[in-house]
Amino acid sequence: MEIVSFGYLHGDSPPAHLTIDLRHHFRDPHVSPDLRYLTAHDEPVRTAVLRTPGIAALVEATAGAVMAFLAGPSAGPVIVADGCAGGRHRAPVFARDLAARLQRDGLPVTLHHRDLDKPVVQR
Repeated sequence: MEIVSFGYLHGDSPPAHLTIDLRHHFRDPHVSPDLRYLTAHDEPVRTAVLRTPGIAALVEATAGAVMAFLAGPSAGPVIVADGCAGGRHRAPVFARDLAARLQRDGLPVTLHHRDLDKPVVQR
C-alpha cells in the first residue's frame, strides 16, 4: 500500500489506482497569511485541515475504497495519490491521516510527499 501526496501546480498527478483531488471542496490553508508559509509538518496546518468539514469522512471513504481494491481477485499493491494546489498543506495532511487510518487496520503503508518541501507557489 502506497500513498503519494502532491501538488497539481507542480506537475501531473502520479500514477495511482485512486486519485483524490482536494482542491475544490476543502478549505485551503494557503489563503491564510498565518499558514501560507507553513507546511503539513506544522501543527496549525494539520489542525486547520483536519477540522475542515468532510475531511474525516473522505479519509474513511478512501480507506474503504482501498480495502475494496485489496479484496479483489488480483493481488498487488494499491496506490493512492491525493493532491491539492501546492502539495504543502491539504494533500500531505490528508495522506498522513489516511496512512494512520490504514495502519490501524494492520496494513503496511509507504507514505511519500512529492511536493511538500517545494517553495510556496505564488498565485
